[in-house]
Amino acid sequence: MVAIQGALCGNLQAQSADTVRSASKDTLKNHHLKEVAIRAGRISSRNTSATPLQILKGAELEKLNSFSVADAIRFFSGVQLKDYGGIGGLKTINVRSLGSNHLAVFYDGVEFGNSQNGQVDLGKFSLDNIEEIALYNAQKGTIFQPAKGFSAGSAIYLTSRHPNFEPGSNSIGKISLKTGSSGLINPSFFWQYKLSDNVYSTVSTEIIHANGRYKFTYTNGVYDTTAVRQNGDITAQRVELGLNGKLRDSSKWAVKGYLYNSDRGLPAAIVSNKFDSNERLWDRDIFVQSSYNKKFSDQYSLMMSAKYANTYSHYVNPDITTTTGLLNDRYYEDELYFSVANKYRINPFWDVDLSADYQWNTLHITENDSAKYRFVPPVRNTLLTALATELHFKRLNIQANVLGTFVKDKVPILSNADNTTEYTPAVLFSWQPTDNPDFRLRGFYKSIFRLPTFNDLYYTFVGYAAVKPEFNKQYDVGFTYNKTLHQQTLVYFAVQTDVYYNHVRDKIVAVPGADLGRWSIINLGKVHIQGIDVNAQATWQVLQDVFINTGIAYTHQKSVDVTNPNDLFYNQQIAYTPVNNGSVLIGGEWRKWYFTYSYIYTGERYSQKYHEVSNYLPPWYTHDAGFTYTTNYNKHKLKLTAEINNLLNQTYDVIFNFPLPGRNYRFTISSTF
Repeated sequence: MVAIQGALCGNLQAQSADTVRSASKDTLKNHHLKEVAIRAGRISSRNTSATPLQILKGAELEKLNSFSVADAIRFFSGVQLKDYGGIGGLKTINVRSLGSNHLAVFYDGVEFGNSQNGQVDLGKFSLDNIEEIALYNAQKGTIFQPAKGFSAGSAIYLTSRHPNFEPGSNSIGKISLKTGSSGLINPSFFWQYKLSDNVYSTVSTEIIHANGRYKFTYTNGVYDTTAVRQNGDITAQRVELGLNGKLRDSSKWAVKGYLYNSDRGLPAAIVSNKFDSNERLWDRDIFVQSSYNKKFSDQYSLMMSAKYANTYSHYVNPDITTTTGLLNDRYYEDELYFSVANKYRINPFWDVDLSADYQWNTLHITENDSAKYRFVPPVRNTLLTALATELHFKRLNIQANVLGTFVKDKVPILSNADNTTEYTPAVLFSWQPTDNPDFRLRGFYKSIFRLPTFNDLYYTFVGYAAVKPEFNKQYDVGFTYNKTLHQQTLVYFAVQTDVYYNHVRDKIVAVPGADLGRWSIINLGKVHIQGIDVNAQATWQVLQDVFINTGIAYTHQKSVDVTNPNDLFYNQQIAYTPVNNGSVLIGGEWRKWYFTYSYIYTGERYSQKYHEVSNYLPPWYTHDAGFTYTTNYNKHKLKLTAEINNLLNQTYDVIFNFPLPGRNYRFTISSTF
């Protein structure tokens, strides 16, 4: 899990060159007075948040030219991306080395979960229907949220697009086509229609097809071989339907339906000169979710949500032969979820919140080798209750909450995991120490844990029902500084820095047994994680029509195993975590043209806990560039984009023996109407 830093951070939405340029027609003084008012509102949530907050939204998200949510998130600091390569390769992330199972992903306020293995493939989420991506360390900086929002070590919130209908128009839409290296063909369609003054509908759909082939270089220590990556093809379809509305009492409601279907090859690790793979994976994700929000008075607000999800996956590996034939497994997962949150304002500076969530999950597996590997189909009932309070003064904001987690598993045969009851607290603060509102201090302490997944506990290839939950304690202190300047050259400047420490115990890991087809899940000792994140951004107006956005990020992190002083790997950096990494991002805008350049660096790592030569991974870096031209034609906004990724054709792996593409290209044409 390699840390891939980015320089484009939460305040980018306050750096809109479009806004600056439109205002530049006024006098310089009025221009900047106006910009101060606009930016103050836009950066307030980031500047006052008690937890580190990074946001990409709107035009800034489009200018990144990212292919998926996973590609965009790599421009956040403190993020480690696990990428197996190619367009269809699995892409998961973790934050501050806590592991991807400690990350919660919310789509329009409802968690997108996976009780089978606890990981969400962010490569499945297209940016065509995403208005905002927000990453919170610890938790969202508000007490008015579902209990799920308090239950993870960090959280990503994805918000779908909200319409901005022009006067006299009742619809808005976008058609785009992406093509490029690895045989990529990706048409998409997005349309929003105003059914009435208070109700609108959304349709978003796309098709992805790619052969997944790209050249890579492999060395066995004696000679180098250039080959073509095989079995990385993908064919996928995504459809989203939504209805949003507002009632006469000003309450808001929303209903969303989602379907994702894919057929892909799984490229194998390049080991012993074997370059091909025959593994296949079919996925189908379906969910329907709804939400309702109402403010009854200045004192009381209510938020409710519900969801049903059905997930199907089919995995085939002809290279593994079982007693009844080739490995051919099917997985069926169902989920029901209900949430209610209540916020009450006791007085102008004191709020309290009581949230309760109920979740029901079940998993069934159909195997062709049930005689040898018997799967126990589990049912899990989870109840989460959160009591939170917030004190908000002119310069000081304090939040505190305690989360109660109550879990009961049931299996028809053998033994189920013990019932779980845990209470985990958190305390957060944000403080403005001087009269200057641009500078604030912040910090938090949070205790949280993650349950073993169904695979950890019950899947007989790897599971063991006695696995204990994994606990971690998070500590953070930092500051933010944002400044809009009354001069033409440097328009905006922002910096944020955080020092953090995480203590992990009973870490859940998988270790191979005597039979490499069977792994064991165990709890392993303690991990200490210490780090510092620094990133800064600036917006420059070089000439009247020339604007430049710049950003730089750096992370220093020590993540070490401190389980047993007698171990050879004691106090050594854990696998796939670099000590140093960083990035630079530059964006330039001139009239209808926009240019982006990014440089990402990841320091040396080790692929295993033993720091020996065979496990050493050298540093790697990439240069990416993109050019965009935008124009208007017959009430349509046309956009042409050309991208060159890995400009210098760098050879590198994020995961050992899973080579990533060298120099590659992508072209996009889109029309917004």
